[in-house]
Amino acid sequence: MPRLLTRPVFRQVICKEDIVSIHDILTSTGFFYREEIEIGVDLALDRLKYGAESGYSFLFADVSGRVAGYTCFGEIPCTFGSFDLYWIAVHPDFQRKGIGEFLLYETEEIASKMRCRRMYIETSARDLYTPTQKFYKRCGYKKEAFLKDYYTPGDGKIIYVKALETSPE
Repeated sequence: MPRLLTRPVFRQVICKEDIVSIHDILTSTGFFYREEIEIGVDLALDRLKYGAESGYSFLFADVSGRVAGYTCFGEIPCTFGSFDLYWIAVHPDFQRKGIGEFLLYETEEIASKMRCRRMYIETSARDLYTPTQKFYKRCGYKKEAFLKDYYTPGDGKIIYVKALETSPE
């Protein structure tokens, strides 16, 4: 179970100020390439511009008035209830305190209400991502596929999945 003494304040509404927070979180982790950070920001800008029509949903975890982490998720086009967790990131100041677990569990709850049957997560196979891979396994995700040399030679893609129970809205 998460290790924070108090739950973060969750919110799904994205605001302009979150763009800076998303950029800061993704940059500060040291995990993402510049292009990946730009994509993370672009998804948030799409949500701001197009709303739900963008296909991207966001969940923010605020702690002491600061964005500690966030997720971006959505239904995979042309599927019935299969969702991607596009992003889950926690600022280093808040890592190892359970924020990621809180975010993931809350995201699963929201996605279940949106009729998500299966949540998919993709991640790099680089050694840097070993803690991330362990995190997904600890949270009940199973390794579904491995695509060798997917991102670059020597950097494969691991796909995790978890079956979720859909719940009425």
